[in-house]
Amino acid sequence: MREAVIVDAVRTPLGRGKPGGALAAVHPVDLHATVLRALVDRTGLDPAAVDDVVSGAVGQIGEQSMNTAQWAVLAAGFPESVPAVTVDRQCGSSQQAVHFAAQGVLSGAYDIAVASGVESMSRVPIGSQAASRDFLGARVAARYPDGLVPQGVSAELIAARHGLPRERLDEFAVTSHQRAAAAWRDGRFDGEVVPVGGAEELAVDESVRPDTSAEVLAGLKPAFRADVWERRFPEIDWRVTAGNSSPVNDGAAALLIVEAETARRLGLRPRARLHSFAVVGDDPLLMLMGIVPATRKVLRRAGLAPADIDAFEVNEAFTSVVLAWLDETGADPAKVNVNGGATAIGHPLGASGARLMTTLLSVLEQTGGRYGLQTMCEAGGLANATIIERLDTSS
Repeated sequence: MREAVIVDAVRTPLGRGKPGGALAAVHPVDLHATVLRALVDRTGLDPAAVDDVVSGAVGQIGEQSMNTAQWAVLAAGFPESVPAVTVDRQCGSSQQAVHFAAQGVLSGAYDIAVASGVESMSRVPIGSQAASRDFLGARVAARYPDGLVPQGVSAELIAARHGLPRERLDEFAVTSHQRAAAAWRDGRFDGEVVPVGGAEELAVDESVRPDTSAEVLAGLKPAFRADVWERRFPEIDWRVTAGNSSPVNDGAAALLIVEAETARRLGLRPRARLHSFAVVGDDPLLMLMGIVPATRKVLRRAGLAPADIDAFEVNEAFTSVVLAWLDETGADPAKVNVNGGATAIGHPLGASGARLMTTLLSVLEQTGGRYGLQTMCEAGGLANATIIERLDTSS
């Protein structure tokens, strides 16, 4: 049987996604090219051998339009013969790219593939691709006559319906920053991050705030409170803030995924096996809770239980989402986002899936764990889940 293995995974540090952010001056094609080039430089692979580059991006407009992955391949110096495609599963776009690349390897369509993602939220602001707001159509509007809601309101509904107090949301955010700061201090990100040059070189994640505290976060106002939502959802007491949500960021990440026998033949060291995959649809109003059925589905497919998983990466789009997932799944909080999560590290939409997978691989290697599970909430009620198995390369 064919196996899809991860040979290497790399990411940029994540910059603050706003004017003045350290990566704001870097074109997203060049940002993306940084990690593609790093993959072949680190492994010694001839890029001409890559069968396809499958990449995620959410804001597919302006500087991230026209199949942005193809331009990144050329910017990275790959031969013109290497194809590329850009996919959109919203925040899970590059996790979906990992699925597609691995499934291509497993099917025999590819022997060597790259899965990657990019988002420059400084240069392509969130929501740019949906600026007209006329993307649902009449039939969807008729199916949901009360209307859908922004993700921040969904995060509030989740907090209210799961009884998550503001203090718990803020405490989780503080822990995320503390864990990320400790990971940087202890060198746990060193093997996965490649600096990005430009007007000034960025070598660490720019959004991590080591000195933040629950007292500081308690002073922030709710970010999504509005009269229209207060009238519609009187049960919400408005506790989601900028401090317990992910920031906007710029960044890119990429993984080299190879068929196991091909890796051995080329002298490439497999670091993990892509074990199981799942993708689900869920309620588009509570759009962020698809991670619960996605987790259950991928565990069922793998024949594993939550207790069998040694490390989880659950995207911290909002801390309420991860806390609700913890309450629903019974997973061990000590195994979740152990090097910090998106609340601290950042959430460059289309790059986040590949970024989380890169960090999950690092965590398994640092802790000696065997199985890692990653899941991400996605706009529209979608969610991906992936299980990887670390390979023992000590021999």
